[in-house]
Amino acid sequence: CTPKYARVGYQPIQPVGFSHNIHVEQLGMDCRYCHSAVEKSWFSNIPASSICMNCHNQVLKDDPKLALVQESAVSGKPIPWVQIHKTPDYVYFNHSVHVTRGISCVECHGQINTMDEVSHAQPLSMAFCLDCHRDPAARIRPVDKVTDLNWKWSDNPLQNEQLQRANGEKFVHDWKVESLQNCSTCHR
Repeated sequence: CTPKYARVGYQPIQPVGFSHNIHVEQLGMDCRYCHSAVEKSWFSNIPASSICMNCHNQVLKDDPKLALVQESAVSGKPIPWVQIHKTPDYVYFNHSVHVTRGISCVECHGQINTMDEVSHAQPLSMAFCLDCHRDPAARIRPVDKVTDLNWKWSDNPLQNEQLQRANGEKFVHDWKVESLQNCSTCHR
């Protein structure tokens, strides 16, 4: 049995259908509107139903698909979402450290902005993490572009790769990004 953290393609049925494609790609919502703790905390929070109701008290307010969200907002009982992205219990991962240093959501979660149903896009294995830790310049981007999941340095793939390398190396140097590979970095 493959552990959940390594199951690329894992896509459980959720209690409420939620399309990141509609909310992010089509409506332009920023990841941080719902995942408000991602820049301040080790975890990326799942929003309370009251956040959903900020819009859905007007938009599609009578849609039966939102009944559980409305019920949750009234009762305070959380929606029983099925966790998709999980690292093993023996691994420490801090979202804020990565997000505030230019590592985009897309690096670990894939093009989640285009997903109608969230699926596990990357293996989140030790090898996957070490690839990035060994060469952060290949993935780092301007901090103000972290939640712009379609952002690239250039539309030209070759030029994009060259600009990524040059700017990534500059960010790693200027921001003093440590390419931590010691076991205790993640295993605490």
